[in-house]
Amino acid sequence: MEEIIRYFPGLTETQLAQFSRLEALYTEWNARINVISRKDIDALYTRHVLHSLGIAKVMKFRPGASVLDVGTGGGFPGIPLAILFPETNFYLIDVIAKKIKVVEEVATALGLKNVRAEQKRAEKVDAEFDFIVSRAVTNMPDFVKWVRGKVKKEQNHDLPNGILYLKGGDLTQELQVFQRVTLYNLSDYFEDEFFETKKVVHLAMKYKVLE
Repeated sequence: MEEIIRYFPGLTETQLAQFSRLEALYTEWNARINVISRKDIDALYTRHVLHSLGIAKVMKFRPGASVLDVGTGGGFPGIPLAILFPETNFYLIDVIAKKIKVVEEVATALGLKNVRAEQKRAEKVDAEFDFIVSRAVTNMPDFVKWVRGKVKKEQNHDLPNGILYLKGGDLTQELQVFQRVTLYNLSDYFEDEFFETKKVVHLAMKYKVLE
């Protein structure tokens, strides 16, 4: 929790209470349904919560914006982002029903009114969003195929609408086919060694600027 307060000062009392409850909630649910590896549950705030919030260092979602979280697992990055941006709408999907069950229970326990969760494949989603987020569920070329046609054309943020993808390692070869891609090193924002190779990949999709 100290890391969250350190890197995100100015949180409201509600947000602080919500973030502080995450450890107990995920520890409880992880004992029933294994959605987080046993070694990571002890480092929940660094490896899951703060990692998810790396996207917030790159993008400040505006009120009314819509965000699709593909392959959310137990709710990452969607749940931490939904706490941080309570006026942004988050749609969290995963193909595994028991993981969506955890997401729904955590969101309800935290009182998150801006989270909707559903067991669904990305290809089956029939809607458009300002941004699509995820944590390394597959390689970027395949991910783009999954979400093609699901990004709104009208832009309302500083960054062009598109994908914000959390991934680590050397991505040079994987991203060479994309022209409109920008890498943000999370080590520029967070000091923990866990983030040394972690990045936010922003891939702009086709869009038009509102007049």
